[in-house]
Formats: sequence, C-alpha cells, structure tokens
Amino acid sequence: MNVVGSGSQISSSVGLSRRMFLGGAAGVVGAGLVAGTMPSAAATDSVVADGIRISKVADLTGPDITGKYGIGYVDLGIPVRCPDGRTLYVFGDSFGPNWGDNWKSPTALWSRTRGLSSGVTFSGAVGGEQASQLIPYEHGDEISTIIPSDLITIGDTMYLQGVVNQGFGNVIWSGIWTSTDNGATWTDSGARFPGAAYDKMWQLFTWALGSDGWIYVYSAEFLRESPMILHRVRPDKITDPDAYEPWGKAGDSWQWGAGPDPVTDGIIGEMSLRQLGDRWVFTWFNSADYRIDAMVLDHPTQDLRTTESITLLHGTSWDNEDINHVAQLYGSYVIPGSSLDDLHLTVSQWNTGDNSIYRVMQYRFRGLGRRL
Repeated sequence: MNVVGSGSQISSSVGLSRRMFLGGAAGVVGAGLVAGTMPSAAATDSVVADGIRISKVADLTGPDITGKYGIGYVDLGIPVRCPDGRTLYVFGDSFGPNWGDNWKSPTALWSRTRGLSSGVTFSGAVGGEQASQLIPYEHGDEISTIIPSDLITIGDTMYLQGVVNQGFGNVIWSGIWTSTDNGATWTDSGARFPGAAYDKMWQLFTWALGSDGWIYVYSAEFLRESPMILHRVRPDKITDPDAYEPWGKAGDSWQWGAGPDPVTDGIIGEMSLRQLGDRWVFTWFNSADYRIDAMVLDHPTQDLRTTESITLLHGTSWDNEDINHVAQLYGSYVIPGSSLDDLHLTVSQWNTGDNSIYRVMQYRFRGLGRRL
C-alpha cells in the first residue's frame, strides 16, 4: 500500500505494519469484507450480557461528523477533563479529507457534553477551524509517528504521555508533554522513558490519580506483545522517570520498590485505568481473545490474576455485527462523567480491507457496579 494525500505521504512499510498491528485478530476475520450496516447511533437498542446492559450510543467521528475539522478519519479518542471543565478527546493517526490525507498525530477536539447518554458532540478543534498536530514534528525516518496513550489533569496542568515510533512499532522512547491552557498548546517536558526498559513494558501507559495522593501507572509494550507492570508516582514528580516506584515481588510478598514484575499473565493492549468513587475500573483491548474486557478493582495493587475479567464487547467479522459484537474493534477509554453503573467508553474501529471505516465510537455499559 502506498497512500498519498494532499499533505504527508504514508510509506508502504508504515501503513502495512500499522494495519497488521491494529488489525490483529480482526484483520484475519474482517479484512476484505463489506462494511456492515449497524446504525451510527443506536442508543435505543441494547442487549444484556453477563448482567450488563450494553448499547452503542453514537459514532463520534467520521467524514460527516469530524470532517469539518479536517480529521474525518481518526482513532483512539482518549478523553480527559480539562481544568476549565471541558473534555479533550485526543486521537492517534488522523487523516482528512480522505483516508491517508494530511497525516497528523496526535490531534484533539474539545467537547462540552455532560449528558453522555445523548452522545458526545464536539465544540472545537485544537488548532482552530482545522485540527492541528499537537506536537511539532515531521512524519519521516527519524520519527514516523507519535501515538498518545493516556492523559491526566493535575491542577491547572494537563499531561499527555505519547509513544514515539521510528517505524511503526519500533518504539525508541515515550515521553510526556504538558499543557497549561486546557490543551490548546503543548510543551515537551523532557521526560523520557526508554523504549527497551523493563522488557519494553514501559511504553504504553494508562494512569490515574488516586484519593491517596498517588498516581498509579499501568504500562505494557506498545505492540500488544507483553503483560503489564505497575508503578506509582507523586503528582509533583510525574515528569521525573526516576521518581516512579515499581511494584514487584520481594520473596513471597509484593511491595513498592521491588521489581517491577508483571501483574498479569495475558497480553495487554490499549487500556484505561480510572478511579470511580471508592473503586477503580480498568478496561483494555484483549487482542489475544479479540475483545474489550474490564475489571473492577478495590485498588490497582490487588491481584489481577485472581480478579474477575468481564467481557464488554466481542470482536467479529463485518458481516456478523450486532450490538455487542463489533468488527475490527480496539482501544477502550473511560469517558469522564462515567460511573461503575453507567460506564461510557470510546472504542475504535478500522476496516483495514478498504479503509472505508476508521473511527471512534461511544458505547454505554449499565450495571457493572451492581453486577459485582
């Protein structure tokens, strides 16, 4: 494949490797099939599975939705509350007006939506009328793309952790960028997490500030080839990699300062950790089983190997979709305003067969807290 747009050009090696990575198991069952006809907004349609009522709320992006911002084709949509109360949705590789045109990553849109059940809508783009790339760099041999993995707001500052690729999947380092103007501009903090550190498990982050004053950080390999490790850090040290305390085994017990040792056996993909009330929710793309799973936790340090894993969405082929079976799905990020009993996630979907669909959707899961 060699996609040439009116802006940047995606090389065949980057494009194909990205298709294989994000397609995963989905690419095997979905590639080349005609896109399904599942409605773009199905808030009135739901299904109950494993005690959870599941519904698709809306497509959040697409040529007819976010094309006006110059990014009709985007994925991920990692949401974080801004200091001023808006929500910023940050996307990965972004294109428009056609798939492959004007390659940017990351990009972002603001939303003022608080009533999540009616569907998230966007109020503006970072960059003005046309969304701009948040981090200044050229897509080329030195850096092919920077993919966001998570964001957090501490006081008046927003922090974006991103994975720097030199050829897709070849992570040379990940870093942290900061914003003090609600995401309008971003500055490199200088934080560098080496791509090879901890058997590559310090690349892709999700993090959340607990009520105990610590930021807890789950991390894994960007290429969905590793289990997960855990660190914690104080908010005022978030841009100092040396201040991150690992969680690991010391003899027969687990403690801070040891390890880090894997806290899961299974492979972890894109993920989201958030504290909701007095409990935590952890969602992730389970690429091995082709689905999006969740755990409800008392604390990020609890034994994940003995914690129940709950499947929220199953992967399927394009001609076999229904409410909780989604073709070529990935991602899964908790939308601010969610609760355990009314959880909203952004979920990505890409038809790697013809690129006709490359979007972010909003799904709703009711009863997760009551179920447990």
